[in-house]
Amino acid sequence: MGDRAARAIRGATTVDSDTPDEIRHATRELLETIVARNGITSADVVSAIFTVTHDLTSEFPAHAARELGWLDVPLLCTLEIPVPGSLPKCIRVLLHVQSPATRAEIRHVYLHAARTLRPDLAP
Repeated sequence: MGDRAARAIRGATTVDSDTPDEIRHATRELLETIVARNGITSADVVSAIFTVTHDLTSEFPAHAARELGWLDVPLLCTLEIPVPGSLPKCIRVLLHVQSPATRAEIRHVYLHAARTLRPDLAP
C-alpha cells in the first residue's frame, strides 16, 4: 500500500424490471459491495458517474447513492449508447476515490448478470 492517490473503481449490476425500487436496491447493493471490497468509505469517494442502458428510465441510480448518505459527492447519471447485443437492464458506475491501494489492489465489482461483462473478476 502506498500513499493515498486518486483511483478509479468500476462496477456494474443488472435488474429484472425497470422499477424505481429495483434500480435503487441494485445500485445500493453495488455501491455497498464496492465500498466493502475496497475498504473505503463514502468520505473517500471523490465523484461517481452512473450509466444505464436505454431500457432503464424509471429512476436515477444516483438517488440510491443519496439514500446511502453520499450527500456531498458529485454524482452524474447518463445513458449508454445503444449497442446491438449489449447487456440489457444494466447499471454501471465509475467511482473516483482517494485510496492507499495500488491499481492492482483495487477490486472492481460486477454483480448478477453483469458478471458476464468481466468473468475474469468473478469471486
